[in-house]
Amino acid sequence: MRKPALFVFAGCAVMLSLLGGCSSHSSLFNRARPDEFAVTRQAPLAVPPDFALAPPNPGAPRPQDVDSSRQALDALFGASAPRSAVETDALGKAGASAPAIRSTVGDPKTQTVPKGAAVRDIVRAPESTSPAAQTNTGN
Repeated sequence: MRKPALFVFAGCAVMLSLLGGCSSHSSLFNRARPDEFAVTRQAPLAVPPDFALAPPNPGAPRPQDVDSSRQALDALFGASAPRSAVETDALGKAGASAPAIRSTVGDPKTQTVPKGAAVRDIVRAPESTSPAAQTNTGN
């Protein structure tokens, strides 16, 4: 009868010692882990054909590496595509914009003409299905 009680007592002591190790100071789950989103692939090694290798500079970036943010932007939006003839023609007819147009428009000294409530009411008016409200484009 004493041996089973001794085994139960020893088992409880082992369990308490294991649970005591789960404090906030030395927990298995509260350790520092690497950021899995910061890991990027490196470009494969390539040996130049003339074998005139210069020793690398310590700490210098690899010349064949591509910036990961630039690579992500190219994947999302694509690289610059050639413009169509229609787009080129439209941009040519529009002419060049002033270099500081955004600064001029955003300047508080830029004078604007208030259009008034009548223009806002016309723009916000609901679409009508009345024949009188339809435009006649056939003439």
